[in-house]
Amino acid sequence: MSALITEDEISQETELVWLEDVERLDYVRQSLDRLPTRRGKPAYHRDGRMVGYACLGPAAKASRSSGTFRRRVFWLLPHDRDTAPTGLYAKGAPAEAVDPSTLAPRSKGHRTKRSEGDHRVSQETAASGHRTR
Repeated sequence: MSALITEDEISQETELVWLEDVERLDYVRQSLDRLPTRRGKPAYHRDGRMVGYACLGPAAKASRSSGTFRRRVFWLLPHDRDTAPTGLYAKGAPAEAVDPSTLAPRSKGHRTKRSEGDHRVSQETAASGHRTR
């Protein structure tokens, strides 16, 4: 869950790489995954799709026990709002969801009215061409 990610756990991030345009997404799910490298596109083993990932700087240390690095991965499931706008998350959002406009390296982001499904905000944002922060 996003609330369980601490700023300390993401303190070595240098960049967020987006695989698709997140301007059109009300939310993305985020998790800390154990990955074999500091940089590069990780393998993806969930349902749905990966929409982005974090890269770490050279000072990031691998786990002593596993030799892996903890990196954020951003993803969506097939029943999320972007593909099922009237479905389960028409209002509200999954526990690990955050508004992608609030994300940056070393910042875990947060929920907004937009990520919670306030369609009034989404419509106003689309009409004005501006993102809600």
